[in-house]
Amino acid sequence: MSIMERVGNWRTAFFLWIGLPLIAVAGLVYGAQDLVPAWQAHSGGGTPGLFTAMREDCGKRSCTLYGEWETADGSTRKDVMLYDEPDGMGVGRTVDALDTGARNGVFATSGGYAYLLITGFTVAGGAAALGWIVMVVRAVRRRRERSAAKEDGRALSSIGH
Repeated sequence: MSIMERVGNWRTAFFLWIGLPLIAVAGLVYGAQDLVPAWQAHSGGGTPGLFTAMREDCGKRSCTLYGEWETADGSTRKDVMLYDEPDGMGVGRTVDALDTGARNGVFATSGGYAYLLITGFTVAGGAAALGWIVMVVRAVRRRRERSAAKEDGRALSSIGH
């Protein structure tokens, strides 16, 4: 076996035994919690209110607005993120938003694609979980087959003596 085959086998094994379970847990735990709230917001459900951007956190590729969401009766959620922010939204600006019970934020009523991203993340987690289960079942079957073949080989060799 060449060194490249060993590296490839190591990477494959790492992905199957570590990567897939991590993707499954992340997708199912984090995505599933916001799946229903995202679809409710997409269909216009939830409690209407106003989101006021207080700060902006930027990473390498994108920025996220955090702020306060308030209903007409004065109920608030503080330090929540705004999903589906409209173009031109910045710190100090206010936008209509829906609270549908998402863990970390509220959804702008202008709409967007957060529901599709959250759905994709959850589906990817489910597919990773299913793929990992299939791999575990195959590994257990192969191990049992090898063990049975060894036992058969021992039985045959003991008959000949």
